[in-house]
Amino acid sequence: MAEQTQPLLEAQGLCAWYGAAQVLYGVDLNVQRGEVVALMGRNGAGKSTTLKAVMGMLAKRQGRVQFMGHDISTSEPHHAARLGLGYVPEDRRIFTDLSVLENLSVGQQPPRRWADGSEAPLWTPERLFQLFPNLGEMPNRPGGQMSGGEQQMLTVARTLMGNPYLVLLDEPSEGVAPVIVEQMAHMILALKAQGVSILLSEQNMHFAELVSDRAYVLEKGQIRYQASMSDLAANDEVRRAYLSV
Repeated sequence: MAEQTQPLLEAQGLCAWYGAAQVLYGVDLNVQRGEVVALMGRNGAGKSTTLKAVMGMLAKRQGRVQFMGHDISTSEPHHAARLGLGYVPEDRRIFTDLSVLENLSVGQQPPRRWADGSEAPLWTPERLFQLFPNLGEMPNRPGGQMSGGEQQMLTVARTLMGNPYLVLLDEPSEGVAPVIVEQMAHMILALKAQGVSILLSEQNMHFAELVSDRAYVLEKGQIRYQASMSDLAANDEVRRAYLSV
């Protein structure tokens, strides 16, 4: 793992509302370069809301969000995206009338460099087809004629075309076949090997354990526990209290 200096992403005192209803209460978290961090909790705990609040997708949020040394606490989502923060929504949102290649081209952004001048990962359709062989077999297929798992892969691939330093990945294992879940795990580990950081919203303990370095556990919009992924996996009491159904 990279040296623990300035976090790539840091949220402090993050609060968020849907209308008058407050959903997040003072969430603090950070992600280092080259790290996979799982945000875990039951349905309705606030995992997806946390990712949306970090990205700037909620009308009402408070707190401080720093990304790559930039304060994005009040930024619009497109501003965060241009800085190299990628977001993969749970509901995929691909363009169903566009082909795989056309969907990928929509997400394209220029190459990036780290603050030290070294090149950040550069993604092309060819590289993505190596990462997602299923997509490589159907470059001209319309998004609407793909399975749910294939659409999930396409959403991730489209986000990677923006050459992000960090990806917010919302429930990647939710509602897809086990073989796709396995491919998603391989994909996350491959991204990590390339130096991409990931903040992952996830309920599936087995999946999170396969790919994550650390975990935050959310309950009712608050961080209740944080530790290495191995410590969480070994802590039956915490898992029963906050993760078991």
